[in-house]
Amino acid sequence: MKPEAVIFDIGNVLIEWQPERYYDRVVGAARRRAMFDDVDLHAMNDAVDRGADFRRTIYETADRHPDWRDEIRMWHDNWLELATPEIPGSVALLRALRAADVPVFALSNFGIGTFSLAEPVYPFLADFDRRYISGHMGVIKPDPEIFAMVEADCGLPPESLLFTDDRADNIAAATARGWQVHLFEGPEGWADCLAGHGLLSTSDA
Repeated sequence: MKPEAVIFDIGNVLIEWQPERYYDRVVGAARRRAMFDDVDLHAMNDAVDRGADFRRTIYETADRHPDWRDEIRMWHDNWLELATPEIPGSVALLRALRAADVPVFALSNFGIGTFSLAEPVYPFLADFDRRYISGHMGVIKPDPEIFAMVEADCGLPPESLLFTDDRADNIAAATARGWQVHLFEGPEGWADCLAGHGLLSTSDA
């Protein structure tokens, strides 16, 4: 069926999220690899995405690992440098869908504090009809609960939702709910998907 709403992930779909790249630039690849091997920084970030306090979570992790204290604190202090730049082709598709009166939602693993930092820097985050931000929901993808919460809130049948995400595990979880899906590997493929579903004309896509 033709989708009734399109759902965007944000990180690595609309905004690049590459913490390793930031640390490679700032402290060097070798030190970054050693730190990521020693400290589960992505698990730390998952806690923030579930709604934990941004600064306290990062700083407490830093205090538990004094050899990496300064570097870990950068995750908080320089967070906008980790979440950059925007992906212009995806932003253009978001706006094209809005112009075509297609309902567009966001479903993203994003902390409360980090999202508040991102909003003024990335104005397109205000363009969604509905925003499902994990920090406010208390659950992160790929937990099936977060997809069920979206369905319950928007009131649309699962098969009418078209979802794009850069992570295969999130795509698999959405597929299991009956959602239509697209594994995001770049704006070009996403544009082709939207045109193929009849949501955008080839020229608009």
